[in-house]
Amino acid sequence: MSERAGLQVESVIGNAANLSWIQRVKEHGELIAAAAAGILIAAGWIVGAQSMHEASTSLFIAAFLIGGFAKAREGILESIREKTLNVELLMIFAAIGSGLIGYWTEGAILIFIFAVSGALETYTINKSERELSSLITLQPQTALLINESGQREIVSAESLEKGDYIEIKAGERIPADGLVYSGNALIDQSAITGESMPVEKKTKEEVFAGTVNINSSIIVIVTKASNETLFSKMINLVQSAKDEKSPSQQFIERFEGAYVKGVLAAVSLMMILPHFLLGWTWTETFYRAMVLMVVASPCALVASVMPATLAAISNGARNGLLFKGGIHLERLSRTGAVAFDKTGTLTKGRPAVTDVILRHGVNEAEFLRTAAAIESQSNHPLAKAIVQYALDKGVEKKFRWLSVQEQSGKGVKAEWQRESWRIGSSGYIGSKACSAFQQSVAEELGREGKTLVFAEDSKGIAGLFAFKDTVREDTADTIETLKKIGVYTVMLTGDNQQTAEAVASEARMDEVIANCLPEDKVEAVKKLRKKHGYVAMIGDGINDAPALAAADIGVAMGEGTDVALETADVVLMKNELANISRAIELSRKMTRIIKQNIIFSLSVIGLLISSNFLQILDLPLGVIGHEGSTILVILNGLRLLKG
Repeated sequence: MSERAGLQVESVIGNAANLSWIQRVKEHGELIAAAAAGILIAAGWIVGAQSMHEASTSLFIAAFLIGGFAKAREGILESIREKTLNVELLMIFAAIGSGLIGYWTEGAILIFIFAVSGALETYTINKSERELSSLITLQPQTALLINESGQREIVSAESLEKGDYIEIKAGERIPADGLVYSGNALIDQSAITGESMPVEKKTKEEVFAGTVNINSSIIVIVTKASNETLFSKMINLVQSAKDEKSPSQQFIERFEGAYVKGVLAAVSLMMILPHFLLGWTWTETFYRAMVLMVVASPCALVASVMPATLAAISNGARNGLLFKGGIHLERLSRTGAVAFDKTGTLTKGRPAVTDVILRHGVNEAEFLRTAAAIESQSNHPLAKAIVQYALDKGVEKKFRWLSVQEQSGKGVKAEWQRESWRIGSSGYIGSKACSAFQQSVAEELGREGKTLVFAEDSKGIAGLFAFKDTVREDTADTIETLKKIGVYTVMLTGDNQQTAEAVASEARMDEVIANCLPEDKVEAVKKLRKKHGYVAMIGDGINDAPALAAADIGVAMGEGTDVALETADVVLMKNELANISRAIELSRKMTRIIKQNIIFSLSVIGLLISSNFLQILDLPLGVIGHEGSTILVILNGLRLLKG
C-alpha cells in the first residue's frame, strides 16, 4: 500500500471514529445535559453554603439553561406545530416562576429531574426503535452471483433479480428469498421467525433473506426481487408500526392539550384567590401556584401509553409476532372470538396418506412401487403424497419414466409391466365398484373426512389410498388455550360439512361453518362481531384476504400468500398457530400495564395537589413526587421488553 493510500485509509477510519463519537454524544445528549445540570446544582448548593449567593444563582441559572434547553425547545416547537399547550411548557413556566420569587434551588431541581425523566423516556423509545430497526442491519448488502458462464462475482444484493443463481457460504447471511438449488444446510431463521433452533433446508425448499447459513455452502435460485422479500416486508411493517398510534395514545394526546389549559387556568386562580380567601401572603400564594403547576402536570399520564406500546411491539417483533401498529395490538386485547381458516392454518395444508386398503392377495410393496412409479410423473398434491408415502415405506426412489395419460382433476392412466393401471377418484374409476370395494370401506373413510384415491389393474380395484390434510400438532393445544382465556373459536372453510366437522372435532373448535366462499367468510365474521364483539380472523390464502380485511384484527400466517400478509394487521412469522394466544396475552399484558400506569399517575397527581393545598408539600418534594411517578410509569412500561 502506498503512503498516500495509507493516509487516505487512516483518514476514513478517523472520520468514521469521529462520526461514531458524535453520534453517541447526540444519542445520549439529554442524559449528558441532565448530568451536567445535576453537577451545576450541586456546585451551586456548595457555593451558596459559603454565602456566595450571586455565584450560586449563576450556577443555578446555568443548570436551568443546560438541563431545560432540550425540553423547552421540544415543547415550544410542538406547541407551535400543534397550536396547543403541552406539559413541557408547564414545566418551563413552573421553573421560571420559581426563580422569579427567589426559589432558584427548587426551580433548578425541577429542571434536573424533568431532564432525567425526559432522557429516560427518550432512552425507552430509542431502545424500542433500535430493537425494531436492528432488523434492517441484518440485510446483506452484497451477494455472490453465479453468472451464465459459471463464474462467481460479488454484486449488490439490491441488483438481484428473479431467476439469478447465488452461492451462500457457511456463516453468511442469505441476501434474497429463494429456493435451494443444490446442497443442504442448517439455516438460522431466528431473525425472521424467532425460532431458537436452526432448520435444515434441502433442495427445492424455501430460504429467506436475512437468515444465516450455518454449516455448508448452498446454491439458491432467487425467487423475489430485493424489495419484495419477506424480510423487506417485515422492515416496512416495523417502520409503519412505530408511527401508528393506538386509540389510548390518541386519547391521551387529545386530553393533554385540554388538561394543560385547565391547569393553567387553575394556576391563574391560585395566584390570586388564596391571598384574599385564605389570607396567604403573596409570596406563599405565588409559590403554591408554582407547586400546583408542577404537581398537576400530566407528565406521568402522557408517558403511560407510548413507551409500553413500543416495548410490546418490539417484544413481538423479536419473537416472530409483527404488529402493524399500536391500534391493532390494543384491539387484540379485546378479542372475543377468533375465526380460523382451515387449510394451511389449522392444518398443515399438505395432504398425507393415512390409510392404504388392498384387495385380498395384493402385495403391498409391489402395489406401492407401481403407484409411486405412475404418480411420480404428476405434480398433483395427492400424487406427491402417494410418492412420499411409498418412499417412507422403503420403496426405492429410482422410478423409470412412464408414458402417463392424465385426465385433469380425475386421475391418470399408464402401462406398468405390461398391465394397464388407472389411479384416480371414484368418478374416474367407477362409483359403483368403488362403493362396493372391501365391504363399503370407502363410505366409512369418507365419514372420517378423508379424500379417497383408487388404483385399478386388469382384475379390478387393487387398492385405495385415503388422504387427510393433517391437523397441526399445536392446533388443539392452541384452541384449548384460547378457550381458557375466554376466546370463542370458529372454523371457516370451503370444505363440505362432513370433512369440516371431522377436522373441527380433532381441533376442538367451538363452532364450524362449512361450504364457505370468500364472501361467506366475510358474512360469518360480521355475524360473529355482533355476538362476541371484537373478532380476529386468521388465514393464509388469497381467498382469506376479504375476511382478514373485514375482521377487527386480521392475522396472517407467515408462510401465507403475499395478499394475506399485506391485508393482515398481525403476522405470525414463526408460522406457529400457538403464537396467536401469545399475541393476545402480550396485548392483554400491555393493556394491564397501561391501565396500571394511568391509575397510578392520576392517583399521584391527586395526592400531590391535595398536599399542596394543605401547605404540607414543598416544591422539591412536589418535583420528586411528580417526576418520580413519571420515571416509575416508564420503567413499568419497559417490563414489556422482557420475554
